[in-house]
Amino acid sequence: MPGTTIYRTELSRDWIDYNDHLRDAYYGVIFSTATDALMDHHLGLDPEYRARTRCTLYSLESHIHWLREVKFGVTVEVDAHVLAYDSKRLHLALDLRVAGSSTVAAAAEYMLLHYRQGENAGAASFPPDVLAKIEALKAADGGVEWAGPRSRALTLAKR
Repeated sequence: MPGTTIYRTELSRDWIDYNDHLRDAYYGVIFSTATDALMDHHLGLDPEYRARTRCTLYSLESHIHWLREVKFGVTVEVDAHVLAYDSKRLHLALDLRVAGSSTVAAAAEYMLLHYRQGENAGAASFPPDVLAKIEALKAADGGVEWAGPRSRALTLAKR
């Protein structure tokens, strides 16, 4: 099931390997940039928020699954799915597909932490308005479980 499309980009020729495929490292670049777009445009964790609060998202762990080849000359889109969240963490799934296709070419899972930088650095609770946006993004999937592959479980363990 498609999630909320959060990012779209044309592939750069520099990202293509000797097989005319998207080089594996650039899937990570695309997913990372898509996560920035999620922060800036969907969760309200934009540059102004980060400057005002000194809070941002840190990636704690990620897994990428390469499912189908992506060749030069296409535009790709990334869809987001919220798998779980708590007061400080966000378990996010991302699907990469060629624009106009419903077939997922790569999938990623991220465990993200809302983190306060600076003098009093440490994990910080999401503000209520950000939690509401996370919940709305999760609800956008209509309660349908993410169909992406999982090579090993990422969970929000109770602490």
